[in-house]
This record gives sequence, structure tokens and C-alpha cells, in this order.
Amino acid sequence: MSETLLFSRDGVLVLIPLYNHGATVRRVAQGVLALGLPLVVVDDGSSDGGADALTGLDLTLLRHKENRGKGAAILTGLAHAAAQGMSHLLTIDADGQHDPADIEALLAVQVQDPGSIVVGKRDFTAAAVPGGSRFGRQFSNFWLQLQTGIRLGDVQSGFRCYPVAVLERLKLRQSRYAFEVEVLVKAAWGGVALRDAPISVYYPPGDERISHFDLWRDNLRLTLLNSHLTLRSLLPWPHRPLFKAEAEQPGVSILRPLRSLRLLLAEHSTPLQLALAAALGVLLGALPLIACHTIAILAACSFLRLNRVAAVAASQLCMPPIVPALCIEVGYFLRHGEFLTEISLRTLGYQFLERLWEYLLGSLLLAPLLALVVGGLVFLLAGALRRTAEESLG
Repeated sequence: MSETLLFSRDGVLVLIPLYNHGATVRRVAQGVLALGLPLVVVDDGSSDGGADALTGLDLTLLRHKENRGKGAAILTGLAHAAAQGMSHLLTIDADGQHDPADIEALLAVQVQDPGSIVVGKRDFTAAAVPGGSRFGRQFSNFWLQLQTGIRLGDVQSGFRCYPVAVLERLKLRQSRYAFEVEVLVKAAWGGVALRDAPISVYYPPGDERISHFDLWRDNLRLTLLNSHLTLRSLLPWPHRPLFKAEAEQPGVSILRPLRSLRLLLAEHSTPLQLALAAALGVLLGALPLIACHTIAILAACSFLRLNRVAAVAASQLCMPPIVPALCIEVGYFLRHGEFLTEISLRTLGYQFLERLWEYLLGSLLLAPLLALVVGGLVFLLAGALRRTAEESLG
């Protein structure tokens, strides 16, 4: 992110989205106010009169006439924060699951990186944590890593601190529980860092626990959202940054390796990271993944958090005819003890399935070797370029 976002405690507005948690919201609000932070509560069409429990507290109360969803409540709070000139919006749930005192843990991380989104990572070592919550967190964490390459400890946590400028720039479709997942993925795609902050968690006994999560409806929304985000993450064109880049850079090309490596190093990739990405691109590019090489490479890079551009560029070395032909020759030799010398309609057409089998056999041997060679060369070249750049600066 090129635009510098500043952080000040005076610029933090705390938001409590409220929907039928009248028994717990006052305690949460009092905990927030005890920290000396301004507070807004958005009553999202509650039917239990819960907002009446806030009478006498020094806070701002906004209301939705009908229930519109947690995401809609957060956006209403966002508009209020922007109108008040606040730089950050911190959300905490009204159900008493989170301790307001842990706000300090989130702010301690936020001050180190004001432009990031900080998410509270709940301590799940307590025995009272429901098994469904444990599984849900792991499941959501997996999808975020697949879609963005970022490992975050608690994607489902609603205890978060957002830069107002980030939320204002995001184009969001969800308005309920899926909103918080969509925010993280699209913010990460836009170049925003995602950070963890350790927090405690309290789960009341089952008969006292109130949840508005609809098992079927909300899970369906999350499934559809994750399917959409995953498919988008696999498409080859880049995501648009939320903030304008400092300067437009020339593209990466396999025909200009040194210039491309300098460009990739300038994007804060290390020589080892570039080498691993290039090796992965060649490894998958040499395999007979017909018509889906790029998709496989992008998915693997996203999950392993490797440089996609370097991997896809390196995979171009494996384009037909040279590498596939070498793989077929090696596979043919492994099967018959001799090389294929006849190139004809019979050997390449009628015997296509045999050649495909030999392509696979040969690639299993050649792909790791080529990946090792290309990865090693990239590591040496990138390392030399980085040392040259450091010496020129020093």
C-alpha cells in the first residue's frame, strides 16, 4: 500500500453491532467506555428491546428499522466514523464473548501497522469452546489461505480493527455473516496486510448461549461466497490495488530475466522466495496438466504464498515443443529401452494415449530435475542482483 495511513488512539471509534443481545450489551458497552474510547452501537432491528439497556451511557445509538445483517450494521457504523473524521473502526460483538479489555491488544498491533486490518485471535485452549466453533475456524482459515495465500489465525472472529479508508474503498456484496469473510479476502487482494492479535474468549453454557447464525442459510451464503472468491483467485489477471501504486513498472518477461528479477526483488520478494516460485512453476509446467497449467500454478502459489508472477513466468520455459518432447522421449525410453525416432501420424496421432502416458512418465523424472536447475539459477541470479543493489546503495 503506497498511501500512508496514520494511527492515533483519538482516531479510533468502537462499534458494537447489536441484534437481540439485550442481556449482555450493556456490560460490553461499559467495558469499552472504561477504556476512554468513543462508542457507537448500531441496533440492527432488535426485537428484544436490547438497546434500552444502554440508557444513561455516554455513547451514540444508531438504529435500523428492520434487521439488515451484521455487515450492514458495520457499514452504518463506518459511515458514522467517516463523518466524525475517525481513522479506524474497531468492532466488538454484543454477546459478551469478547473482553473489551482486549481492545488494547488490537490497538498495540494496529499502531505498528496502521494500514492493516487487525483481527483478534481467540484463545481456543479453553475446554468450553464448542467443537463446531473449532472446526469452523479451521475451515475458514483454510479458505482464506487458499484465496489469498495469507495465514490468519481466526478468520471468523468479529473482534477487529479496520482502517476506515480501507473499508470505504472495498466493493462488497455481502451484508450478513459472510461480510466479514469477504472483507478480509478483498482487502488482502487489494494489498492490505492482515494481522493477528491474541485475545481471550468466553462461551457461556449451552442453554445461555444466543447465536443468530442460521445453520443452513448462512452456511449456504458462505459456501457460495467461498466458491466465487476461490474461482476469482485462480483467474490469471491481477487484482486491483486499493491504493494507487507509486509508479507503473514494466512487466515481467521470461525474455528479459535480469530486468524481471530486479522488478520482482523490488516487490519485497527474497531470492529464496523467487527461486521457490520459479521451481514450482517449472515443476507444474512440465507435468501433462493439459489446459490447466496456469490454474494449477496460481492455486499452488496462492496456498503456499509464493510469487505468482515469477511462477507463471518460469512455467513458460516448459511450453511445447521442447520440454514435452523431452518428457515423451524419456518416457518412451523407460518403456522400451530406446528413444522414439519416428515422428508420424501413427506415432503422434493414433498412438496419442501411449505418448500421453510416456509424457507423464518422463515428466515425473524431468520435472523435479528442471525445477531444481531453474530454481537454483534464479536463486543465484537474484542473490547476485540483490548484493549489487545493496553495494550501490552502500
